[in-house]
Amino acid sequence: MLEEAMAFGLSMEAGLGRTVTARYRFARLWALGDRKNPVASTPALVLLDGDEDIDAHFAPFRSATNDKIPATLTFESRLPLSPPDFLEPSPKWSVSIGHVLPPSLDEADAGEPAGTAQVLPVSWQRLNHDATLTDTTLNPDVVVLVDAIQLAAQPGRLVEAITTLKRRFPGALLWTPGLGGPDNLAVLTWFGVDLFDLARSRQAAAAGVLLTEQGPRHVVDSMNETADMDAQISHWKNAIAAVRGALVSDQMRSLADRQSLTSPRLVEHLRRHDILCQNMPGLLSSHVAVDFTFPCHSVSIQSDPIISDWESFISTEYQAPTGLDSILILLPCSARKPYRLSKSHGRFIRAIGTSACHEVMVTSPLGLVPRDLEEAWPAGHYDVPVTGDWTGDELARIQRMFKSLVHRHKYQRIINHSGIEFTHDSIEIIDTRQGDSAGSHGALERLTETVRSAVDAFSARGRKTEKILLDNFASIARKQMKSDAWLEGLKVRGKPPRYRLEDGQTQMALWSIERSGFSLPKAVIPTLAELNALPEVHLHPDVVWKGDIFGALIKSFDPTLRAGSDLLVYQGGTVIGLARANAPGWEWPTTPGRLAKSHQRL
Repeated sequence: MLEEAMAFGLSMEAGLGRTVTARYRFARLWALGDRKNPVASTPALVLLDGDEDIDAHFAPFRSATNDKIPATLTFESRLPLSPPDFLEPSPKWSVSIGHVLPPSLDEADAGEPAGTAQVLPVSWQRLNHDATLTDTTLNPDVVVLVDAIQLAAQPGRLVEAITTLKRRFPGALLWTPGLGGPDNLAVLTWFGVDLFDLARSRQAAAAGVLLTEQGPRHVVDSMNETADMDAQISHWKNAIAAVRGALVSDQMRSLADRQSLTSPRLVEHLRRHDILCQNMPGLLSSHVAVDFTFPCHSVSIQSDPIISDWESFISTEYQAPTGLDSILILLPCSARKPYRLSKSHGRFIRAIGTSACHEVMVTSPLGLVPRDLEEAWPAGHYDVPVTGDWTGDELARIQRMFKSLVHRHKYQRIINHSGIEFTHDSIEIIDTRQGDSAGSHGALERLTETVRSAVDAFSARGRKTEKILLDNFASIARKQMKSDAWLEGLKVRGKPPRYRLEDGQTQMALWSIERSGFSLPKAVIPTLAELNALPEVHLHPDVVWKGDIFGALIKSFDPTLRAGSDLLVYQGGTVIGLARANAPGWEWPTTPGRLAKSHQRL
């Protein structure tokens, strides 16, 4: 039981049993209690003094603050959540909040420090002045941002404080007292908040206002509505159900995006959060399930870190397949992914009639997507309304990426069938659309003739099917892994879409359509290790690796690793297998539960 508790990330002294059952960026669905039989989940409520005694599975915690100066915060469970036996309602903690100054006085020191316990009260001043928060042995079960309401009124500070706390204490539940409601639950959960309370709903009930998922509103008499606490709690249950459902189906961003539109302040918070998260190591995923879709239905999605991450990769790291950078063809995107399976791209491919040109799609919101990366995440998994209209941000991104792509390659001619105007000082750009639709007879004829002329002029040579597949796999390996050198000399075997990559009679990889990436067998592990082709995790030399990878096993790891990526597992300086990351690098190693799933062992 002790080993299980350690793997579960728990303290044997009145700890809080919890494990992540669904995650998306900073949002978490935590199962509370025994991980084999949890009794509650987050998002969840914390009852305050004066609250009704509602279902403990919906509100598994209770908290109170006394009137002393400095005040003491008590936090206790209403359910059996403590290991190892999970019998009586526990845990229960008390801690001093200390003196909390207004966030505007961030240069001041409150003097009376807050206490440190498994429930950890943190204010803006404490974040700025208390060096004990950097102690790596500090691993609280619950973090309370005590001045969250005041921070919400300070531009940028709320999301900065929440993000800082989530990255510093990834294994703790986060509570922002007095801030949450059904109207901002999805957005705050997206930021990383796990626990909420009824303070705002009680205020709304006293004012005769309903606090709903769409924002506060007056009751509708003709519908026999009331604003009492039963009605308020009903809206809480609906909001929590929506968030839990979105977390399970990986649609949290879409739900948070929709909810943010109910309030200018929420839109501001979401945009600042997106900006703060851009270029944050280990935040994004490297792979997603085949049925996962990145919804791009609103203008606000333009600031999502996925888009800036894609732009950065294409602009600074991407290289076209060798020998394919003499003729560039710019094509419009399609609603169907991958593009080549759409009717429109079937016509484009037939009109082009050769594999000697570098085909690049012009699309919203990703900007540019090379044909050789059309199956990789996120290019093969986004959903955007196709209207033919472009925002200023989209056009600016496309032009930036175009200039960078051309600058980093040796194109001699550019064939533009995209419908967007491009210019270059020294390279000829031929518009084959000339105002016609991309699939019109005239435009396709011009595309055919222009490609034929360019191929003849520059003696561009077509590629066989196996070479096309190897080029595509190499591009995807450069995107998803740290090297594509392990592909050298391999042959492609099998039938589409499940291709095998083989070295003689030995299978070195299988193309997996379920994850739009490679499934790696034991045989390729030494080669991957020699080439440093994957992130690494090193286990303590004295542990026995029996199952999956938990925090207690880890000696060191690559903090930039992304959820879904394959990892080389080392022990004592020797590679001993492969694992696949469940949690991104910013959560390692203190988040309870499985961090990576065992995949292959030597």
